Amino acid sequence: MKQRIYLDTSVIGGIFDEKFEVITNMLFNLVKLNQIIIVLSDLTENEIKLAPLRVNNFFYSLGEFNVEFINGSEESNRLAKAYINEKVVGPTSLDDCHHIALATISRVDILASWNFKHIVNENRIRGYNSVNLRMWYDQLEILSPLEIIYL
Repeated sequence: MKQRIYLDTSVIGGIFDEKFEVITNMLFNLVKLNQIIIVLSDLTENEIKLAPLRVNNFFYSLGEFNVEFINGSEESNRLAKAYINEKVVGPTSLDDCHHIALATISRVDILASWNFKHIVNENRIRGYNSVNLRMWYDQLEILSPLEIIYL
């Protein structure tokens, strides 16, 4: 069974970031080879609208591959706010919390991000998963694309 990997906006933009482009391209090659399913959200799409045109174009080109699209809901809003209320991150990181909540509720195999401050961070991951367990959700595996490529 193919892994379902939720991509936050940093991974989409990583394709054009000198620091992350090689590994990000390797991840998208797995998509092109139909080895993984990527999960994208309405939140990612809204954030991409603010990005440079080439990032927008790349995002919309992904539709020709194995992509699942999910939408936010009251349930994901409640879970995202719970992360903030539990002080996993501060209120300015609400969008990051929405990515975590969407991935959790959609029961993806992995959430991929290049955001090491608020998402791919051992203490934050423990915090997110602590809230998930207390609210009867499964734990979420959160990795950088580098970790996914070399699993």
